Amino acid sequence: MGVRKMQKEAIGVLLALGLSMIAAPANAGNYSGDALVRVQGTVVVPDSSAKVNIDPNASADVSTEVLPTLTLTHFFTKNIAAELFCCFARFEAEGKGSLRGTDLGSFWTFPPIVTLQYHFDPVGGFKPYLGAGVQYIHYFDGGKSDLDGAKIKLDDSWGFALQAGVDVELGQGWYFNADIKKVWLDTDVSWKGTDVKANVTVDPLIVSVGLGYRFNLADIFGSRSEYTALK
Repeated sequence: MGVRKMQKEAIGVLLALGLSMIAAPANAGNYSGDALVRVQGTVVVPDSSAKVNIDPNASADVSTEVLPTLTLTHFFTKNIAAELFCCFARFEAEGKGSLRGTDLGSFWTFPPIVTLQYHFDPVGGFKPYLGAGVQYIHYFDGGKSDLDGAKIKLDDSWGFALQAGVDVELGQGWYFNADIKKVWLDTDVSWKGTDVKANVTVDPLIVSVGLGYRFNLADIFGSRSEYTALK
Protein backbone atom coordinates (compact mmCIF):
# COMPACT_ATOMS: atom_id res chain seq x y z
CA MET A 1 0.00 0.00 0.00
CA GLY A 2 1.43 3.44 -0.94
CA VAL A 3 2.14 5.99 1.77
CA ARG A 4 -0.19 8.61 0.30
CA LYS A 5 -2.99 6.05 0.11
CA MET A 6 -2.31 5.03 3.71
CA GLN A 7 -2.42 8.67 4.82
CA LYS A 8 -5.70 9.27 2.99
CA GLU A 9 -7.23 6.14 4.51
CA ALA A 10 -6.09 7.16 8.01
CA ILE A 11 -7.63 10.62 7.59
CA GLY A 12 -10.76 8.98 6.17
CA VAL A 13 -11.07 6.78 9.27
CA LEU A 14 -10.78 9.85 11.51
CA LEU A 15 -13.43 11.69 9.52
CA ALA A 16 -15.74 8.66 9.56
CA LEU A 17 -15.37 8.35 13.31
CA GLY A 18 -16.03 12.07 13.71
CA LEU A 19 -19.17 11.83 11.58
CA SER A 20 -20.35 8.76 13.49
CA MET A 21 -19.91 10.69 16.73
CA ILE A 22 -21.97 13.57 15.35
CA ALA A 23 -24.64 11.18 14.10
CA ALA A 24 -24.83 9.23 17.38
CA PRO A 25 -28.17 9.44 19.18
CA ALA A 26 -28.25 12.27 21.69
CA ASN A 27 -29.52 9.92 24.41
CA ALA A 28 -26.48 7.67 23.92
CA GLY A 29 -24.14 10.28 25.41
CA ASN A 30 -23.28 9.48 29.02
CA TYR A 31 -20.71 11.25 31.21
CA SER A 32 -20.54 8.07 33.31
CA GLY A 33 -20.05 5.83 30.26
CA ASP A 34 -17.29 3.28 29.87
CA ALA A 35 -15.97 4.53 26.50
CA LEU A 36 -14.63 7.85 25.24
CA VAL A 37 -13.59 8.70 21.67
CA ARG A 38 -11.74 11.90 20.78
CA VAL A 39 -10.84 13.43 17.42
CA GLN A 40 -8.05 15.97 17.80
CA GLY A 41 -5.67 18.32 16.09
CA THR A 42 -2.14 17.69 17.38
CA VAL A 43 1.20 19.50 17.27
CA VAL A 44 4.28 17.28 17.67
CA VAL A 45 7.37 19.23 18.72
CA PRO A 46 10.51 17.03 18.88
CA ASP A 47 13.14 18.20 21.36
CA SER A 48 15.71 16.54 19.17
CA SER A 49 19.47 16.32 19.19
CA ALA A 50 21.83 13.95 17.43
CA LYS A 51 25.42 12.81 17.19
CA VAL A 52 26.39 12.04 13.59
CA ASN A 53 29.63 10.11 13.05
CA ILE A 54 30.80 12.34 10.17
CA ASP A 55 32.59 14.72 12.57
CA PRO A 56 32.14 16.05 16.15
CA ASN A 57 30.27 19.15 14.92
CA ALA A 58 27.74 17.22 12.82
CA SER A 59 24.21 17.11 14.26
CA ALA A 60 20.59 16.88 13.13
CA ASP A 61 17.12 18.17 13.91
CA VAL A 62 13.61 16.75 13.37
CA SER A 63 10.76 18.94 12.10
CA THR A 64 7.69 20.08 14.04
CA GLU A 65 4.47 18.76 12.50
CA VAL A 66 0.69 19.31 12.81
CA LEU A 67 -1.59 16.32 12.21
CA PRO A 68 -5.02 14.77 12.94
CA THR A 69 -5.10 12.24 15.78
CA LEU A 70 -7.54 9.89 17.47
CA THR A 71 -7.83 8.58 21.04
CA LEU A 72 -9.83 5.63 22.33
CA THR A 73 -10.35 5.45 26.09
CA HIS A 74 -11.87 2.67 28.17
CA PHE A 75 -12.96 3.32 31.77
CA PHE A 76 -12.48 0.45 34.23
CA THR A 77 -13.93 2.54 37.07
CA LYS A 78 -15.17 6.14 37.21
CA ASN A 79 -11.57 7.29 37.86
CA ILE A 80 -9.29 4.67 36.26
CA ALA A 81 -9.00 4.39 32.48
CA ALA A 82 -6.65 3.30 29.71
CA GLU A 83 -6.12 5.37 26.57
CA LEU A 84 -4.79 4.53 23.11
CA PHE A 85 -3.51 7.53 21.12
CA CYS A 86 -2.53 7.14 17.48
CA CYS A 87 -1.95 8.69 14.09
CA PHE A 88 0.41 8.64 11.11
CA ALA A 89 2.97 11.43 10.73
CA ARG A 90 5.67 12.45 8.27
CA PHE A 91 8.80 14.23 9.52
CA GLU A 92 11.85 15.86 7.96
CA ALA A 93 15.41 15.39 9.25
CA GLU A 94 17.65 18.41 8.71
CA GLY A 95 21.36 18.86 9.31
CA LYS A 96 22.79 21.14 12.00
CA GLY A 97 26.30 22.22 12.88
CA SER A 98 28.70 21.21 10.10
CA LEU A 99 25.70 19.65 8.31
CA ARG A 100 23.60 22.84 8.38
CA GLY A 101 21.48 23.16 5.24
CA THR A 102 21.74 19.42 4.46
CA ASP A 103 18.51 17.53 3.79
CA LEU A 104 18.95 14.27 5.70
CA GLY A 105 15.71 12.76 4.39
CA SER A 106 12.04 12.49 5.32
CA PHE A 107 10.35 9.53 6.97
CA TRP A 108 6.93 8.31 8.12
CA THR A 109 6.00 7.15 11.61
CA PHE A 110 3.29 5.06 13.21
CA PRO A 111 3.58 6.20 16.86
CA PRO A 112 0.87 4.77 19.17
CA ILE A 113 0.90 5.75 22.86
CA VAL A 114 -0.81 3.71 25.58
CA THR A 115 -1.36 5.36 28.97
CA LEU A 116 -3.00 4.35 32.21
CA GLN A 117 -4.93 7.36 33.52
CA TYR A 118 -6.48 8.73 36.68
CA HIS A 119 -9.52 10.95 35.99
CA PHE A 120 -10.44 13.32 38.82
CA ASP A 121 -14.08 13.87 39.74
CA PRO A 122 -15.56 16.77 37.71
CA VAL A 123 -15.70 20.26 39.19
CA GLY A 124 -18.06 22.65 37.42
CA GLY A 125 -17.91 20.56 34.25
CA PHE A 126 -14.07 20.44 34.24
CA LYS A 127 -12.59 16.94 34.51
CA PRO A 128 -8.78 16.88 34.68
CA TYR A 129 -6.73 13.71 34.36
CA LEU A 130 -3.14 12.46 34.59
CA GLY A 131 -1.56 9.51 32.81
CA ALA A 132 1.64 7.53 32.38
CA GLY A 133 2.57 4.88 29.84
CA VAL A 134 4.70 3.98 26.85
CA GLN A 135 5.09 4.98 23.23
CA TYR A 136 6.21 2.70 20.42
CA ILE A 137 7.30 4.27 17.13
CA HIS A 138 7.57 2.35 13.87
CA TYR A 139 9.53 4.33 11.25
CA PHE A 140 9.04 3.55 7.57
CA ASP A 141 9.35 4.82 3.99
CA GLY A 142 12.56 6.78 4.52
CA GLY A 143 13.26 9.26 1.73
CA LYS A 144 16.41 10.22 -0.12
CA SER A 145 18.89 12.61 1.46
CA ASP A 146 21.62 14.96 0.31
CA LEU A 147 24.18 12.35 1.44
CA ASP A 148 24.83 11.01 -2.09
CA GLY A 149 21.10 10.36 -2.45
CA ALA A 150 21.15 7.70 0.29
CA LYS A 151 17.81 6.87 1.96
CA ILE A 152 17.39 7.45 5.65
CA LYS A 153 16.57 4.47 7.89
CA LEU A 154 15.50 4.65 11.55
CA ASP A 155 15.27 1.80 14.04
CA ASP A 156 11.94 1.33 15.79
CA SER A 157 11.98 2.72 19.32
CA TRP A 158 10.21 2.67 22.70
CA GLY A 159 9.85 5.48 25.20
CA PHE A 160 8.26 6.48 28.51
CA ALA A 161 5.31 8.90 28.34
CA LEU A 162 3.69 11.27 30.85
CA GLN A 163 0.35 12.97 30.20
CA ALA A 164 -1.95 15.64 31.61
CA GLY A 165 -5.23 16.90 30.24
CA VAL A 166 -8.72 18.16 30.89
CA ASP A 167 -12.15 17.34 29.48
CA VAL A 168 -14.76 20.13 29.61
CA GLU A 169 -18.41 19.08 29.48
CA LEU A 170 -20.38 20.52 26.53
CA GLY A 171 -23.58 18.55 27.11
CA GLN A 172 -25.11 15.20 26.04
CA GLY A 173 -21.85 13.30 26.46
CA TRP A 174 -19.70 15.76 24.48
CA TYR A 175 -16.40 17.18 25.73
CA PHE A 176 -13.92 19.79 24.66
CA ASN A 177 -10.48 18.33 25.31
CA ALA A 178 -6.99 19.73 25.80
CA ASP A 179 -4.09 17.34 26.34
CA ILE A 180 -0.30 17.44 26.62
CA LYS A 181 2.11 14.51 26.54
CA LYS A 182 5.88 14.33 26.97
CA VAL A 183 7.79 11.30 25.71
CA TRP A 184 11.43 10.36 26.25
CA LEU A 185 12.93 8.16 23.53
CA ASP A 186 15.80 7.89 21.08
CA THR A 187 16.59 5.94 17.93
CA ASP A 188 19.56 4.83 15.84
CA VAL A 189 19.69 6.23 12.31
CA SER A 190 21.64 5.13 9.25
CA TRP A 191 21.75 6.03 5.57
CA LYS A 192 21.61 3.03 3.23
CA GLY A 193 24.80 2.35 1.28
CA THR A 194 26.92 4.67 3.44
CA ASP A 195 28.91 4.44 6.69
CA VAL A 196 27.07 7.45 8.13
CA LYS A 197 25.24 6.71 11.37
CA ALA A 198 23.62 8.76 14.11
CA ASN A 199 22.04 8.37 17.51
CA VAL A 200 19.06 10.72 17.72
CA THR A 201 17.28 11.86 20.88
CA VAL A 202 13.69 12.64 19.86
CA ASP A 203 11.85 13.44 23.16
CA PRO A 204 8.68 14.89 21.55
CA LEU A 205 6.22 17.24 23.24
CA ILE A 206 2.71 16.37 21.96
CA VAL A 207 -0.04 18.98 22.36
CA SER A 208 -3.63 18.22 21.31
CA VAL A 209 -7.04 19.90 21.32
CA GLY A 210 -10.27 18.39 20.06
CA LEU A 211 -13.74 17.03 20.68
CA GLY A 212 -14.63 13.92 22.65
CA TYR A 213 -17.78 11.86 22.98
CA ARG A 214 -18.40 9.60 25.99
CA PHE A 215 -20.94 6.81 25.97
CA ASN A 216 -21.65 3.24 27.02
CA LEU A 217 -20.60 0.65 24.49
CA ALA A 218 -23.74 -1.31 25.32
CA ASP A 219 -25.91 1.65 24.29
CA ILE A 220 -24.31 1.76 20.82
CA PHE A 221 -23.73 -1.92 20.04
CA GLY A 222 -26.27 -3.56 22.33
CA SER A 223 -25.66 -5.86 25.24
CA ARG A 224 -27.20 -8.98 26.79
CA SER A 225 -26.50 -7.65 30.27
CA GLU A 226 -27.92 -4.61 32.04
CA TYR A 227 -25.68 -1.54 32.34
CA THR A 228 -23.96 -1.14 35.72
CA ALA A 229 -22.73 2.29 36.78
CA LEU A 230 -18.96 2.68 37.14
CA LYS A 231 -17.71 2.89 40.72
